[in-house]
Amino acid sequence: MRLNRRVRVKDGGRALIGGAPTRVLYLKPAAAALFEGRTLRIRDRQTAVLADRLVESGIADPVVSSLPAGDIGQVTYVIPVRDRPAALERLLDSLGAGRAVIVVDDCSDDVPGQRAIAERHGARFVALPENLGPAGARNAGLRAVTTPFVAFVDSDVVAHPDAVDTLLRHFADPKVALAAPRVLGLPGEQGLNWIGRYEDARSSLDLGEEPAIVRQRAPVSWVSSTFLLARVDLLGDGFADGMRVGEDVDLVWTLADRGLRVRYEPAATVWHEHRTSVGSWLKRKAFYGTGAHPLAERHPHDIAPAVLAPWSAAAVAALLAQRRWSVPVALGICAVTVWQLAGKLRASEHPVRVAAGLTANGLAASLVQAMALLLRHWWPAVAIGCLFSPRLRRAVLVAHLVDVAIERRRTKAQLDPVRFAVARRLDDLAYGAGVWMSALRGRSWGALLPDIRRRR
Repeated sequence: MRLNRRVRVKDGGRALIGGAPTRVLYLKPAAAALFEGRTLRIRDRQTAVLADRLVESGIADPVVSSLPAGDIGQVTYVIPVRDRPAALERLLDSLGAGRAVIVVDDCSDDVPGQRAIAERHGARFVALPENLGPAGARNAGLRAVTTPFVAFVDSDVVAHPDAVDTLLRHFADPKVALAAPRVLGLPGEQGLNWIGRYEDARSSLDLGEEPAIVRQRAPVSWVSSTFLLARVDLLGDGFADGMRVGEDVDLVWTLADRGLRVRYEPAATVWHEHRTSVGSWLKRKAFYGTGAHPLAERHPHDIAPAVLAPWSAAAVAALLAQRRWSVPVALGICAVTVWQLAGKLRASEHPVRVAAGLTANGLAASLVQAMALLLRHWWPAVAIGCLFSPRLRRAVLVAHLVDVAIERRRTKAQLDPVRFAVARRLDDLAYGAGVWMSALRGRSWGALLPDIRRRR
């Protein structure tokens, strides 16, 4: 196991600060001595129990190369497809020969053509009499699987030959029900246009370079159904039938609610054919947003666009007010928070210093969430408010500039600042429009309301 990069080590290795949600974990001297730098090797029951605790809390991640290899022969690939013959051919070529594959045709216009492609590659073909959507098609394939593991693969994917082998290693942990790879953009023959370069750096499907546990409120809170490897006996009935968007988020959160683990593993890689024309790209982003209300119905306590503690909500509100008293009041709120936290961290060698760091990180995270509310989730209401409030206009302008600067530096996008800024705002506008359409259609604001809670 290796402590993830967000974890800070204090008190000579005795205190670990991080996890999902953030916590301070104190180790006994004997436990702290088991670490080699930021790495823990599992040798016996004592180290296994400690490693399990660290993984469950989101403080450490398994080093995938050190885990035992699985048997690729125990995996069946399930591929839902509808009217994508060229993409299906490309995907089956990338999987190679000798794999157990089930192609589920979701009521294509040319079913015989899809069948011919599947059979040419030795895949079993299942034709659905009506269009069920991706979730229903995957479930139809799941019912035909007889192996212990199933890999759900979308047809517009090219898989790395070692992707499943790498993901299989995580199932050495019996609590792991699902594992997902990193999803990168598939370059076109003519290269990428400016939308393609933005997606290549800031795709909704690319969840970053660091491995992580996946669950509600964690830094990685979902994984895409673009490519998933799962343990069949833990999936139950699979995806929620009838959900045509957000079914992957629903599955992850349902498994997490059952106490099972979902792993994101960027050492495994697949490539996805991103949409690069402006119209189709915006339509897809808005479509993602329409999943907000169905998820709010099934997971009402997990869908909030922002999760804030009362003190951080008050500090952010004070700063957004943009009055002479705003900064002093925000600093006063933070000072009281530091004092309260320090009283709970008496086991630390430097409780005030640790409390100050936690408070600063909490305020920074809350400001980032506030920017997302202004620019992404609440933009229709914010746009109206900007017509009447110069302070709100200033807040939106500052949020836009800070957001673009942070994201462009973080993603290292191969795109000039102006076009990156335009793409970034179009991304937010389209997704936010989808969220509002979903909320209005469902006659509920549940997916738009922040969660301000005293306890985590």
